[in-house]
Amino acid sequence: MTALRGSMGAGATSGRHAPVPDGQGCAAGAEPARRRPPARRGVRDAGEAAAAAPCAERLTALDACILEGIAAGASTAELASALYLSRQGVEYHIGLMLRQFQAPNRAALVSRAHSLGVLSVGTWPPRVTAEFVE
Repeated sequence: MTALRGSMGAGATSGRHAPVPDGQGCAAGAEPARRRPPARRGVRDAGEAAAAAPCAERLTALDACILEGIAAGASTAELASALYLSRQGVEYHIGLMLRQFQAPNRAALVSRAHSLGVLSVGTWPPRVTAEFVE
């Protein structure tokens, strides 16, 4: 299997995140976000109900990297080592995306992302389109 973007490779430094060549990083080189904004609670009006459809929120750069890895067939352990996270941290972000896309499993998550236009069509490995990344 090929190395995931952001993994330590030739010429990489030992810093927290490996340097990414121009235009080749997760979500076009975006630095993964550390925290999600707090969820809004309360009553939704008709305009907000339409926005509550799957993927109403944009993905963080970290979620985009994880979604790309899932679409490429990477395991949790591979994603965790490439993104410098624990396996539980990767599983947590996958769980958030499963709820966000209202998908029961990883295969359905990738399928729903493709159908909503989140993942680009006709490229390998799959990439999250820029308009869906915060």
